[in-house]
Amino acid sequence: MTTGPAFAEIGIVGGGAYGAALALAAARAGRGVRLWARDGATVAAIQRNREAPRLPGIALPEAIRATDNLSDLAACDALIVAVPTQHLREACVAMAAVLPRGAPVVSAAKGIERATGLFATDIIARTWTGVATAILSGPSFAEDIGRGLPTAVTLAAADAALARGLAESLNSSAFRIYHASDVRGVEIGGAAKNVLAIAAGIAIGLGFGESARAALVARGFAELRRFGEAHGAEPETLMGLSGLGDVVLSCASPQSRNFAYGLALGQGRTPAEASGGRLAEGAFTAPILAEMARAEGVDMPIAAAVAAIIAGQTGVRDAVAALLARPIRAEI
Repeated sequence: MTTGPAFAEIGIVGGGAYGAALALAAARAGRGVRLWARDGATVAAIQRNREAPRLPGIALPEAIRATDNLSDLAACDALIVAVPTQHLREACVAMAAVLPRGAPVVSAAKGIERATGLFATDIIARTWTGVATAILSGPSFAEDIGRGLPTAVTLAAADAALARGLAESLNSSAFRIYHASDVRGVEIGGAAKNVLAIAAGIAIGLGFGESARAALVARGFAELRRFGEAHGAEPETLMGLSGLGDVVLSCASPQSRNFAYGLALGQGRTPAEASGGRLAEGAFTAPILAEMARAEGVDMPIAAAVAAIIAGQTGVRDAVAALLARPIRAEI
């Protein structure tokens, strides 16, 4: 494992839009990149067209070498796992079976494992013992990263030197990475903001307007902070890129899959119809987030309402009516 800032070879696990975008970011930072995709057709398309099918119109340089063989990542100095949270365990089990444990493993997933309530770094640590873990999160659409538009994110690891070294190695003029040691705070921001984005989309889909969205986002962020504080997250982290920054981005644009999912719910589509075949991480996170909050005595009515809508336990208008009927209280 490389211990300084020069992580020369980066392995990206996941050939979707975000994985391809991170591969581009690493290549622009001067790193060699090996991009693993499960689907052989994706690998063939990259090799043939120098373009990722999920990130069309953006050329991939020769520094990015695509493969569908996990063993080809064995020489990498660091691994970034860009797969959905609910598939992270499966990916880590597969990697642990064929790869050495020397390279740190950075998760780019934003969610909580629904079956266990585990965050990404915990999933990695429990399925691949002995590896150093980190989390990469913040306001970043894959297309923006891919096009080289200015983007800033946070990379956190319990080992501050590791976080700094990885951040320095992946940083470039358009992809700015801040390093931190508050792993749990970064993970909570990334997970909870997806649920809030669904709620924001519902409000717009119902035609409630921008004032309602702003109020919902503000109150939702208060929920995120309460949950974060209950888990020992640092307030500065929750107010930073991976918390407030990601909330602002995800709750403001249909480019966010979670916002688009909520928008469809607000427009009358069922939870099954609303996905449109696209993954919305918040739909998986909402039930376990609400369950964890209840068990820990953390008041999260917006998250609970989103979870109830997704479960089919209430309709969107009834959920909104219930929120509006809550007793008046002091804001702080």
